Amino acid sequence: MQTIFDTIKKVAIKIDHAIKTEDLGYSDSENSSGEDQLKLDVKSDYIIEEAFKDISIVKALVSEEKEGILALHEDGNYTICYDPLDGSSLADVNLSVGSIFGIYAGELKGENLVASAYVVYGPRIELVLAVKGEKPQHYRAQDGLFNFISEITLDEKGKLNAPGGTQQNWADHHKTFVDGLFAEGYRLRYSGGMVPDLHQILLKGGGIFSYPGTTDKPNGKLRQLFEVIPFAFIYEQAGGQSINDKGLRLMDLVPTHPHDTSPCFFGSNYEVNALKAAYGVEN
Repeated sequence: MQTIFDTIKKVAIKIDHAIKTEDLGYSDSENSSGEDQLKLDVKSDYIIEEAFKDISIVKALVSEEKEGILALHEDGNYTICYDPLDGSSLADVNLSVGSIFGIYAGELKGENLVASAYVVYGPRIELVLAVKGEKPQHYRAQDGLFNFISEITLDEKGKLNAPGGTQQNWADHHKTFVDGLFAEGYRLRYSGGMVPDLHQILLKGGGIFSYPGTTDKPNGKLRQLFEVIPFAFIYEQAGGQSINDKGLRLMDLVPTHPHDTSPCFFGSNYEVNALKAAYGVEN
């Protein structure tokens, strides 16, 4: 596993350099979900694929930017599912973006995730790594090396509210829930990037990030293997909760396709329990 983490660190430095120096425009291609690809999406995907293709313990790669599974080493132990550049459309206005990695052993489902990681590319490069049974580890890059900062633990109750999706497409009970948080004094923190928003909630002690099912996307927008399950793992390891709109743990998801999506809610315990009550799924 350390080999994989070391490779992610090398990848992060290269992607950060690409963000700072390369063309931010659109390519002539679409990703597997039919979305136009930015040149940075393609470049970041290439950097990650090149970095892992010679790592013998990696059996396969699954990228948000590609259809299907890329087989690498038949005797490898792990499949890495990744979003090479989450929030890439924010780069041209100089907002933080990120990379997300889920490391699976065996069938691609939540219970087989053994580790996850994400990188934030902002004023500084920051990295969070998580393995089973341990608190997530927060690192910051300096002169090309990642220095350990601290373990991450969520408070029982936070102050931040990051609600995703277009409000006019929210269900009434979701809008009531979000309005209730603001009435309690929660602060809005939503950039349009999953990585920086979830990172902020983790480092500031707590709150909730929500991306519900909406009238235009009833199954949610965020991908299970690349985005939802890796962050669910990190939030649970930090002492929080991660659930879907039925109140089920996101770590219990069993995707039927590499690009399946899910409504998702990540947060500290107070906020997620309040959401369960609002959705009528208390358990």
